[in-house]
Amino acid sequence: MCGIDWSRHVEALSPRDCGRLPFLIQRDGTWLYRGSPIRRKPLVCLFGSVLRRDAAGLYRLETPVERGLIEVEDVPFVAVELDWTGCGRDQRLSFRTNIDQIICAGPDHALDVNWRCACSSGNGAVPYLTVRPGDGALPIQARVARSVYYELAALAVPGRHDGLDCMGVWSCNRFFPVGPMPQGLDAAPAGGCKLVAGADRDAG
Repeated sequence: MCGIDWSRHVEALSPRDCGRLPFLIQRDGTWLYRGSPIRRKPLVCLFGSVLRRDAAGLYRLETPVERGLIEVEDVPFVAVELDWTGCGRDQRLSFRTNIDQIICAGPDHALDVNWRCACSSGNGAVPYLTVRPGDGALPIQARVARSVYYELAALAVPGRHDGLDCMGVWSCNRFFPVGPMPQGLDAAPAGGCKLVAGADRDAG
């Protein structure tokens, strides 16, 4: 094996860099190619499956053959549906994305909400769900649709996060804050699962 130039073999196996590709993912999850919507959902699902995010936060499509950067207005996916089972710490929140992936919120799929920042529209902060890791510290995420956010808000119970009182939801034994504690709210509301879910208030 001496005398073999392995760098040539590695280069041959690496995807060809195509630079910037004419794709745009809009905030509502619509994929555009050269300005026109891609209406075939199986094709969108295929592209979504080969989407990557680098350490700088840039998005690219990458296959074993080629790769190229694409533009994303916000995040590439949208969580359009919520299903939940159980209650309290054992509750499981399962989200369906716009490309029909089922993601269960938990240790590997965090719900990230800038809940301390009041939304100027008065509609609350926007939650984001981790779909899968990126190449660096920045994950690939789905924005939680407004209708799904309202369902989350209905499931919220009192808790604590980073030493602050807040409202949040449980999933797979993890507590995710989704909003500030309303003034005058009883810290231990009566009622079934909410009583159980909010019983441990040091749930950060």
